[in-house]
Amino acid sequence: MDEQHIKGAADKAKGSIKDAAGKVTGDKELQSEGKIDKAKGEARQAAGDVKDAASRATD
Repeated sequence: MDEQHIKGAADKAKGSIKDAAGKVTGDKELQSEGKIDKAKGEARQAAGDVKDAASRATD
């Protein structure tokens, strides 16, 4: 697992917590922040996947 995968997993976890907390408290803004963090995490993990694929292709 490289840095992008780790940061992506952390962002997704943080986003899930914010999303759940927003749902429980009725805070739509916090819930939106959570969804944004989850999307950012998924994007970072995808970037890590591309980086991994590119390094395998050159090996």
